[in-house]
Amino acid sequence: MRINKDEYIYAVSRIRCKENKLLSSKNIDQMISMKDAQSVERYLTEQGWGTSGDYGHKDILLCEQDSLWELMRELVGDLSCFDFFRVQNDFHNLKASIKAVYSDIDPEFMFLSGSVLSPLDIYSAVKSKEYSELPEFLSSVAQEAMSILLKTGDGQLCDAIIDKACLNEVERLGNNSGDALIRRYCEVFVAAGNIKIAVRGAKLLKSADFLLRSMADCESLDVKLLASSAARGFDEVCSYLSATDYKDSVSYIKESLSAFEKWCDNYIINLMKTQKSEPFSIGPLVAYIIAKQTEIKAVRLILTAKLNALDDGVIRERVREMYV
Repeated sequence: MRINKDEYIYAVSRIRCKENKLLSSKNIDQMISMKDAQSVERYLTEQGWGTSGDYGHKDILLCEQDSLWELMRELVGDLSCFDFFRVQNDFHNLKASIKAVYSDIDPEFMFLSGSVLSPLDIYSAVKSKEYSELPEFLSSVAQEAMSILLKTGDGQLCDAIIDKACLNEVERLGNNSGDALIRRYCEVFVAAGNIKIAVRGAKLLKSADFLLRSMADCESLDVKLLASSAARGFDEVCSYLSATDYKDSVSYIKESLSAFEKWCDNYIINLMKTQKSEPFSIGPLVAYIIAKQTEIKAVRLILTAKLNALDDGVIRERVREMYV
């Protein structure tokens, strides 16, 4: 789906106004310094989050997530141009549905909004084993993952199958995009997913064949070399990555996977900042979505930390860089 130049100008103008209301690093630091979750919730309400002061922290976060996609629908109509974001939630919801059916529990509390499909439609198809009711990008992997879980009881293998399918679909959507920024985002997303699989696999002493079953092809990494390096150990993974586009991430990987994930998120945010001066493309809308999701993730982290009485220093170590 494409929109014309005049529509881009209008959409980007709206986004520029919305950007002024994004939380800054200063706002985030203020919230980290607050004494409890209730204080953070009040502050967020003052900043326009939620629709009233009666919302709990989960409702406020869901409200912001839903408002984000309502805005995008208003600006572009057809949200399919953002499917490379939205399918990530579909695969999460597929995992939740399969585990719910397998364990005979209610999955609704595990679902994420902002997906291409209704989470309940995914759950219904899995529960009834009517996989053909799902679109092609989900149907075969849903059947395979459910079958594996029923036969082996191996939830880790089930997740690996779904994770690979997610990476493949994001890579496909990125390759089919006519926008360079979207292609770059998708490439980094897939590469980061492969790297996390390799690092975890190295620490768990997984074989190269097992790791390749979980990885997706991408242009910036040789996944066969990455998998074989991981099979030889953690140091070999770091050695391989030191000769790739992701060499700057190695010191963070050596620190922890959490530090690497933060590096990835900050890398993406800095990539998006190039769109602040772009008026004639979908780029600023993509940048805003990532900025808003980063903001929501930061608020979720702060609220969770406050509810669990974690030290402010721990929060600051984990919070990501903001777009504004």
